Amino acid sequence: MRSLGTSARRRPSRSLALDVSLAGALALADAALLYFGYRDFWLPAPAVTACGIITALALVVRRRYPVGLAIFTITFGTVTGGAGFAMLIVLYSLGAYSASRRVTTCVAVAGFAAGLALPGPTAGDESFLTQAMFGLAFNALPVVLGLYMGARKQLLLSLQERAARLERELGLLAERARAEERTRIAREMHDVVANRVSIMVVHAGALRAIASRDAEQAAATAAVIGDMGRQALEELRQVVGVLRQGEEAVAASVVTLDELRALAEQSGATGLRVGFRVRGRERPMPPAVGRAVYRVVQEALTNVHKHAGDARTRVEVRMLAEAVEVEVVNEPGRDGPGHRLPSGGNGLVGLHERVTALGGRFVAEPHGSGGWTVVARLPLPTS
Repeated sequence: MRSLGTSARRRPSRSLALDVSLAGALALADAALLYFGYRDFWLPAPAVTACGIITALALVVRRRYPVGLAIFTITFGTVTGGAGFAMLIVLYSLGAYSASRRVTTCVAVAGFAAGLALPGPTAGDESFLTQAMFGLAFNALPVVLGLYMGARKQLLLSLQERAARLERELGLLAERARAEERTRIAREMHDVVANRVSIMVVHAGALRAIASRDAEQAAATAAVIGDMGRQALEELRQVVGVLRQGEEAVAASVVTLDELRALAEQSGATGLRVGFRVRGRERPMPPAVGRAVYRVVQEALTNVHKHAGDARTRVEVRMLAEAVEVEVVNEPGRDGPGHRLPSGGNGLVGLHERVTALGGRFVAEPHGSGGWTVVARLPLPTS
């Protein structure tokens, strides 16, 4: 951006330097042409030469005032005879920098007519037809060339603008893609770490409570903590594999209903009174739908642990022909607000994003008895 700004600031100064140099060179050329090629005119040769120098020096404003400069040059040059090579540059600038083609055409035709009516001091003894053809070429060629160069410049500017706009849009798309990827990674890490670790914390609390009075139960609880830790590490390995190699490089795991039952049993082992039920014919779910259903049940049970303690909870999975519905309903806890685990409030948001990304519908809201209801409906892909 810095280099673009610097070049934009340098361009007007370079154009001005070019115009000043061009005006000075044409002033010398026209002075020599008009003075040494002078023919009978109503002004003396020095006066015509001076007028030619003035006309050439006026080229310094050819970019800013192309129409005004053309009118001035045609009028002043025709009346005084002080129009030489500078007229070619004036007509070119009229075509290149004028904003209206109609105005450009009218001014060029007026210059052609004025040149036929009052030939300058350098005009020879040619016939009227020869003068008309020469005047037509003298006026038309630089104007047409200027129109072409002006159109080409506008095209280049429009292409540069389009390229800059596309670059900005690509930057915005890339930033949005990065934001979506960060959100997805945060959601996966929350599902893997927060949920598993929350259940492990609950088991650890139970282990501490029973360690001194029931060694067998304490050993079983410690085994459950170890199993859940290994599961968390395995899921973390899968997430890291996706980050390094992409979704296609990691085999898609298929979540079964047995895994959902095991998830409910893990929560039940911590003291949560949870029941699991499947309605409809049990059959394999697509990988994406199965993972989403698993995360919904996992997050809902974790929230019950956090906020409702040992609340009675019902998990129901409905296997429909066109969709899979999962519902987790819990009653208020009997032993207070739960295990007081830290919560960032992102779990339900992540579930909503996950479910809606698959074209489903997600609702999480309190019900009348003081508990919560979490419902997700995930459509099955058509065969």
